[in-house]
Amino acid sequence: MPAAPFDIADCLARVRQRDEQAANDLVRELYPLVRKIVHRHLPRRTSEEDLCQMIFIKLFQNLDQYSNKVAIEHWVSRIAVNTCLNQLQSEKSRPELRWADMSEEQATLVRDLADNVSSGADIDSVISNEVVEKLLGELSPQDRLVINLIHLEGHSIQEVKQLTGWNTALVKIRAFRARKKLKDIFYKLMSEGKL
Repeated sequence: MPAAPFDIADCLARVRQRDEQAANDLVRELYPLVRKIVHRHLPRRTSEEDLCQMIFIKLFQNLDQYSNKVAIEHWVSRIAVNTCLNQLQSEKSRPELRWADMSEEQATLVRDLADNVSSGADIDSVISNEVVEKLLGELSPQDRLVINLIHLEGHSIQEVKQLTGWNTALVKIRAFRARKKLKDIFYKLMSEGKL
């Protein structure tokens, strides 16, 4: 016999009554979503597990603010994205990206990425490579977030607006500027002969 579907409303009601088992059930249900978001937006010097814990702490601290007007997954996603963004902003020092740190294979992938970004092509084929993370690491937290959400995760402008709380114009402007900055970083490194 298949397991009964998870009743989120009942679980939330029990959590609000300080039911520890319900809190564990809620974490177990939402953990895959939170982990996926954290994995996409993980700051360099923060462990994935620590950031997930921070997100769940914020979730439980602010649970009374959840109004049931949107799906709990959407609300938790927004908390997760904002927590990751705040953590990225708190990391002030960024080591410079050097071509010498990359293998020949990574350098080739960077060239391909630049060609894809400049032509507007889909860059999903190269997102799994660490070189993309190195390039994205050179962007500001907001620029990295908008590139991740739109181009790597495939969210629409409206979805990014809902996840970040930014207005539509701001999402479009940040996405445009972030793409330009990413392209400029690549071409700057090429012009310096570091490729």
